[in-house]
Amino acid sequence: MKNFIAHTNDERREMLNSVSCNTIEDLFKQIPVIFNEFKMDNPLSELETQKKIKALARKNGTEYSSFLGGGVYNKFIPAGVSYLAERMEFLTAYTPYQPEISQGTLQIIYEYQTMIARLTGMDIANASMYDGGSACAESILMAHRIARGKLNKCLVSNSVNPEYKEVIKTYCWAQGIEIEWFDNLPDSCKDYFAVLIQYPNYYGEICEISKPDTTLIVCANLSALSVIKPPADADIVAGDIQPLGIAASFGGPHAGYMACKEQYMRQMPGRLVGATVDSDGKKAYTLTIQTREQHIKREKATSNICSNQSLIALMATLYLSLLGENGFRQAGILSANLAHKLSEGLKSKGIKTLNKNFFNEFVIETDNSDKFLAKLKSNGILGGIKINERNILVCTTELNSDEEIENYIKSC
Repeated sequence: MKNFIAHTNDERREMLNSVSCNTIEDLFKQIPVIFNEFKMDNPLSELETQKKIKALARKNGTEYSSFLGGGVYNKFIPAGVSYLAERMEFLTAYTPYQPEISQGTLQIIYEYQTMIARLTGMDIANASMYDGGSACAESILMAHRIARGKLNKCLVSNSVNPEYKEVIKTYCWAQGIEIEWFDNLPDSCKDYFAVLIQYPNYYGEICEISKPDTTLIVCANLSALSVIKPPADADIVAGDIQPLGIAASFGGPHAGYMACKEQYMRQMPGRLVGATVDSDGKKAYTLTIQTREQHIKREKATSNICSNQSLIALMATLYLSLLGENGFRQAGILSANLAHKLSEGLKSKGIKTLNKNFFNEFVIETDNSDKFLAKLKSNGILGGIKINERNILVCTTELNSDEEIENYIKSC
């Protein structure tokens, strides 16, 4: 129990000295809100407070037409998703450490895994990951395990989401894995334990996937897989499930997904739910594989991931269930059609689209990105994400209307 003994005075003094403080009070004086008085108005009634908060909220300016993408998308979410997901049985339930008494949660995760496997063309999927960036980074670590340490270099496309790239750098630095970034895949990848590409890539381009002579990891946009071919030639497919009925929510919380070929399933991080029968012969669900330190010897664990985003995975499952296969595909077709309509309209005004093939995101070339976006914003339009001084990433979803497309074209 030694690790749980409180710090001694000598240990506290050593820590304080290392940050140039004499007392704990000196340490916390650097945080003004603790020691300074709050400047608060007179107390308000509940009704008065509601009115004040609503007045402040109106200053946020939420009535913009949004053409933002880049990994977080403004999607239609059926009302039933939040209504069901916010039931107390789901919202307040803890992680199913005792799976035999968590049958409802396990069944939802099982259905989620089945849907992810079908969407990606893979054999099996895990119970979810923390987000798209960590899912991609964990996929690289998984591929490294598959290679059994014989190789230590991984190829990652430069056109991967910039935020995912930063997460990958951190994970691989900590594991001593060397990352090489590429624009064009070399003819031979035999000196690398894996190749990671994004499909469609961060700039919206849909590139043809060819299987390299090593493990192939594909970071796929699940929404795009409603209309484009799934990356069935991949060994591992990972990414974010935010497009599946998860609100943008200022960037989170979202969740990641991971799927793979069956022969690699024991190298997957996290947990995996399976179906079986109980002692009475009735269908039951259980945590089939749990490759983490809490359940197996530390040296055999595949990851330090100790849980999964089951509530958000539930929301994705509800979203796909409520839309159905046809509704999911219809939403994808609407998004794509609106994007191509906007691209053609901008082209008529002399604004060039740099993509050859795209789903619902594309890059345009302007004279000045800042001026272009500022002009659109003055007309109530969030026109896209600035890539550089001339290029902007533009995105449409099924929530954009024909009127918004026309306003964008007129306003630029």
